[in-house]
Amino acid sequence: METLLSSFELIARWDVVIALLIGSIGGVMVGAMPGVGAAVAIAIVLPVTFSLDPLVGLTALLGIYGSSAYGSAIPAILINTPGTPVSALAKVAPLFGAREIFLAAVLGITLVVVTHRGQVLPAAILACLGIFLQTIGIEPSAYTQRFTFGQPWLQSGVDLIVVVLGLFAIGQALILLMDKDKANELPQMEKIGFLDQMREMWLFRRVVSVASGFGVLCGMIPGVGEFMAQFLSYAYAQRTSKTPELFGKGNPEGVVVSEAANNAVPPAAMIPLLALGIPGEELTAMMLAVFYVHNVIPGPTLFAEHLDFIYALYICLFILNILVVIFLFYASRPLMLVMKIPNRFLGMVILTFSLIGVYTLRNSLTDIAIASAFGFFGFILKRLDLPTSPIILGIVLGKLMEDRLRTAMARVREPLDFIERPIAFVLFCMIILAVCAQIWTVVKDRRPKSKVAAND
Repeated sequence: METLLSSFELIARWDVVIALLIGSIGGVMVGAMPGVGAAVAIAIVLPVTFSLDPLVGLTALLGIYGSSAYGSAIPAILINTPGTPVSALAKVAPLFGAREIFLAAVLGITLVVVTHRGQVLPAAILACLGIFLQTIGIEPSAYTQRFTFGQPWLQSGVDLIVVVLGLFAIGQALILLMDKDKANELPQMEKIGFLDQMREMWLFRRVVSVASGFGVLCGMIPGVGEFMAQFLSYAYAQRTSKTPELFGKGNPEGVVVSEAANNAVPPAAMIPLLALGIPGEELTAMMLAVFYVHNVIPGPTLFAEHLDFIYALYICLFILNILVVIFLFYASRPLMLVMKIPNRFLGMVILTFSLIGVYTLRNSLTDIAIASAFGFFGFILKRLDLPTSPIILGIVLGKLMEDRLRTAMARVREPLDFIERPIAFVLFCMIILAVCAQIWTVVKDRRPKSKVAAND
């Protein structure tokens, strides 16, 4: 009880309240802009949060992270344009030693790769690129230079935030600048009262509950995220619906389950981030940078020493949902006008703020050059419809894997010693299962093709 009261004291500050308001309302507006999304917004805001108090900075980012899913539903629904158990973990987290965290990071990388169905090989290559990028610079134990090629500006390594701003913000800015401005026709909205909306939601209580469960489960598993949660929820709702033929034609049941799953993921994704320091996707990887800048290290120690801080973050997430519902109820109509902002104007704004953010990190023109290079690379990946998140997760999880493996090897004499503990063994089995499932999927997909070729 004392911890809970202490957490309320932490968030009852004017700067935290303002950060929550700006993050929640700003996240909805950003999510409503087709082609922008939470990743771009967080990438731009990230350098600003480094100078703020950790709780203030993370509250603002959480606001954008959690509320952008609400905003992205507006263009997705109206114009068919996509916008884009804490105490129990506190007990489980101390059971994770160096070996377990290493295997959990490997599992995260594996799931990041295999969930990109149809793009597994490019995702694996990009994840390996991210792992390689984090090795550039001064090696932490022997203080030797790695892959610097005699260049002094590479000795400090490739900064995660520079890569993030390049891939997501600058890359997306180039996409918007290259595209033609689109005139989105806004439909007429029927005015429905709040109680009528709640009554309609009650009709879908069964599928909403299941979809929320899928969202929580997929959010807790690193590398799975919103896509899998929405896929499972939509498939379940369609299979159990009385009118499955209407799915994909505006059936509100399909929209409700997709958004319920989508909005359940962010709070659950914070669990592995806070308990183990393992981000599940690129947005939580960006938040991890804020922790490191303020020397707040996620993991068992954070739960033991700063449990009030953890509770405060989740209370902010809870309040965030209430604020967003109230805001959207009264501001949905004016918010639709955001969709009429020209793409090129948005692109120029994003590009300007991105370059300013990169420069303010270390007042370095070299960082601007690196970010610009990654921006062009991100532009190419987006044009080829290839994923960018494996690079960011490769950088973050690669460093975690290297550090934990170095620590774990001091106690490992034989290979089997690495998985002798129960949690380590379970994680190892999950990795093997994920790899085998992917191999089976590839073999199964190739069988019909080989049969057709044989018949021809």
